[in-house]
Amino acid sequence: MNNLIEKADKFVEELFKEKLPNTFIYHNYQHTQRVVKSTKELIDNSEINVKDKEALLLAAWLHDTGYIHTYKGHEEKSAEIAEEFLKDNNATDELIEKVKKYIKATKFTNVPETLGEKIIRDADSSHFGKDYFEETSEFLRQELELHNIKNFTNAEWLEENILVFTEKHQYYTDYAIKEWKPKKEENLLELIESKNKQEKKLKKEEHKARMKAKYKNENPERSIQTLYRTTLRNHIKLSDIADTKANILLSVNAIIISLAIADMIPKLEAASNKHLLIPTLILILFSVASIILSIMSTRPNVTSGEFTRDQVKNREVNLLFFGNYHKMPFDQFRWAMNELIKDKDYVYEMLTLDLHLLGKVLHRKYMLLRLTYTVFMSGIVISVLAYIVSFYLM
Repeated sequence: MNNLIEKADKFVEELFKEKLPNTFIYHNYQHTQRVVKSTKELIDNSEINVKDKEALLLAAWLHDTGYIHTYKGHEEKSAEIAEEFLKDNNATDELIEKVKKYIKATKFTNVPETLGEKIIRDADSSHFGKDYFEETSEFLRQELELHNIKNFTNAEWLEENILVFTEKHQYYTDYAIKEWKPKKEENLLELIESKNKQEKKLKKEEHKARMKAKYKNENPERSIQTLYRTTLRNHIKLSDIADTKANILLSVNAIIISLAIADMIPKLEAASNKHLLIPTLILILFSVASIILSIMSTRPNVTSGEFTRDQVKNREVNLLFFGNYHKMPFDQFRWAMNELIKDKDYVYEMLTLDLHLLGKVLHRKYMLLRLTYTVFMSGIVISVLAYIVSFYLM
């Protein structure tokens, strides 16, 4: 008997090494060893004859060999592999049938009837009543995911385990009921506690999300601040762009005037070049006009730099613009700022006023800039036409 069981042990170990994929992190040789150990424990504490003992141990070793072929319905394949192995080792027909019967009894949906079937069934699910249940349960979950059978979330896996513990599984042998069931109930309590903790955490997070959304809806401070910040930044960028364009026009026209005065005007003294005088003057005049307009678009306005207390109280002065306070003593300015920050509506009013004034400044800059480009373009066209006409008349 022992010789055949040892052969079964070696056979299963070699079979799993060669043919069982690494994705079987639960149903593997280590699981089989645990089932064999639990089977021996149940046999030692049950009244069962020697022939059934041998058949049970062989079934324990061979009950998961069918996983090398299929996941669903592996019990039938395991029974076939067991029959082939036992025939190769000259086992009796009676022993082969018993082993096959016990292997098929491990199917979770079957109800065991004989003591041997109850033993193998309890041994296969002994981890429910062991300290290492949580570890083996996680291995099974990962294995199901690796084989694309089902991908459980933490909450779903807790629900599934609680369902199995309470409705689908029970121990059948007296020894398992006495020794393993209490630990199984402890494991069930831990599952329920974990579920309750998850539900509390989820409710807390949902409550926080609702309160956050409510706070955002009722308190749109952040969105208002973002609005002002973005708009002010855009105004400043547009002002920089206008100044850059004005500087470009200023530089180009200055170069044109310099070249005209340095190179062209001295040559106009010659009688042969008199016809170029008017086109050159037109070019210079338009360039001067462009320079003047460019300067006007970038020239800052000088303000008084002072305000009165009545202006602050009546909200008639923009305290966010330096031109309105640069001549004020610090004490007066500090008082005015304290008046401002005490009232949130006053702050927003000042920001709105600052935006409005910046908008007016930008409007003036871009109007002058547009006029400058128009004058510059007109001057170039008219000058070129004047040169053409002069050459033609000559």
